[in-house]
Amino acid sequence: MPDIRLQKFNAANVTPNHRRGGDIRVLLGPKTAGATSGFMGVAYLKPGEHFVEHYHPYSEEFMYLVHGTVTARIDGGQEITLNPGDALMVPKTVRHRVDNTGDEEACMVFHASPLAPRPELGHVDTEQAADGTPAGSPR
Repeated sequence: MPDIRLQKFNAANVTPNHRRGGDIRVLLGPKTAGATSGFMGVAYLKPGEHFVEHYHPYSEEFMYLVHGTVTARIDGGQEITLNPGDALMVPKTVRHRVDNTGDEEACMVFHASPLAPRPELGHVDTEQAADGTPAGSPR
């Protein structure tokens, strides 16, 4: 059997991404762990913060709420409140936005799979991103 060397990653050591609101940290993905089937991370939202509405043309997104309360707004209509221990799967191409509707910081684990053919095709914002990038821009 070959000698396999795995590496662990800690959220505290990952640079936060604030482009889409909140604090998103990809822990396991192609760039960090050499993943070929998807990516996984943790996201934090302070009270009143949100992740901009977006969709994934190639991937399903799985969310698991660890702490706090968030509301997932699906395709501009359905609202699903998640409490600690709740999980939600958003099918590919379905627009979704996540708002912290509680009074404490929310912590959510996410996973998206399969990967898009190229990273910039994996995520499409449908409202202006927190960094000012216009809606409809692939990321």
